[in-house]
Amino acid sequence: MTSTSASPLSHAQSAAAGGLGLPLAFVALPLYVHLPHWYATHYGLSLAALGAVLLLSRLTDALIDPWMGRLSDRLYAHSVAAVLWAAVLAALCLVLGFAGLFFPPARWTGPQDNASLLWWVAAMLTLSHLAYSALGILHQSWAALLGGDALQRSRLVSWREGWSLLGVLLAGALPTLVGMGGTAGVLALTLALGLWTWSRSHWPATHMQREPLALTLPWRFAAFRRLMTVFLLNGIASAVPATLVLFFIQDQIQAPAAMAPWFLTLYFAGGALSLPLWLACIRRIGLAPSWLAGMALSVLTFAGVSLLGAGDTTGFAWVCVLSGLALGADLAVPGALLYGLIDRLGFRARAEGAFLGWWSLATKLNLALAAGTALPLLGLWGYAPGSQAPAALQALTWAYVLLPCVLKLCAALGLYVFFVRPRSLV
Repeated sequence: MTSTSASPLSHAQSAAAGGLGLPLAFVALPLYVHLPHWYATHYGLSLAALGAVLLLSRLTDALIDPWMGRLSDRLYAHSVAAVLWAAVLAALCLVLGFAGLFFPPARWTGPQDNASLLWWVAAMLTLSHLAYSALGILHQSWAALLGGDALQRSRLVSWREGWSLLGVLLAGALPTLVGMGGTAGVLALTLALGLWTWSRSHWPATHMQREPLALTLPWRFAAFRRLMTVFLLNGIASAVPATLVLFFIQDQIQAPAAMAPWFLTLYFAGGALSLPLWLACIRRIGLAPSWLAGMALSVLTFAGVSLLGAGDTTGFAWVCVLSGLALGADLAVPGALLYGLIDRLGFRARAEGAFLGWWSLATKLNLALAAGTALPLLGLWGYAPGSQAPAALQALTWAYVLLPCVLKLCAALGLYVFFVRPRSLV
């Protein structure tokens, strides 16, 4: 296969091809929000044991992603049919794992069988995570394989991420509305629909000979190391507020508990609705400068959070909307920059999966690193959930506002020095 770009995809084609992002995002929220509460209340499992299982399963999933990427390369080297059959198998495993988690075998649900039930949770959770990763990397490799200019790459990423945000919103509502059985049914339906629309999208020839390449190949290139540095710094900066937002709403804003979902909805809706604006910005000034503008908007927004106090629900709602607008740049640009880097380095149709495997690992590390940074700092600075002491609230504000702003500014500096000033990958 040559390195020529595919014919530009229309918005309708990009939307159809990106639809798989909805069920992939849709499955993540129940696993992390509903699963611990479900097993603690229905089966009496301890939160400590569930937390350990969640952590170990997620670490296993993250560490195996680079190998998943190399498997993706081999499938693409074989044929389109091999890729699609692997995607169908991964989707089936994802549905089975998800359904198995929320409907375990009855013989293991008694109080005397907690150990057996924990093993079941670990197995089904790991199956779900691995299937999720395999399907996500296969789908992203296809987008990288298409090539195209900066606008096409960002359009594909934006549609996928827009569907993902809709999936997050649905995942927050459906378990309450239709129960876990209905939620599993919707997951199966949206996966089938997403696979069908993806299979009918444009597929470049993939039967090229892909030479064996080292797993660490991407790290040999300074441009990839620089992009990953910016991506990690920015990702941790975004994940810290996500980790602490419920504490901030409860103790600093002192909003009613029922308002928390509405704040989150404003944030995700702002991100989804901002994507067309960021595509227009990319068309006008390029990828890297657009991402830099998004980082600047995020820092300015969070700087204002330090002025909020008890009862400032309207002000915090505006923070959610504006930070959601900034989120749109984080969704639309980094993946498109990575696809362009793969193309520029000459590895499109040769080793997309090798790069995307490491990228997927970094994406999963963001939340872990954010929790591992922010939560210990909060404890060190004297904050405990529910505390109203001025020093404790000041510590919460530092962690929620200051730490993300410092990390975001470091990411912005790296983006400017490495990519905007030399006009690389813009």
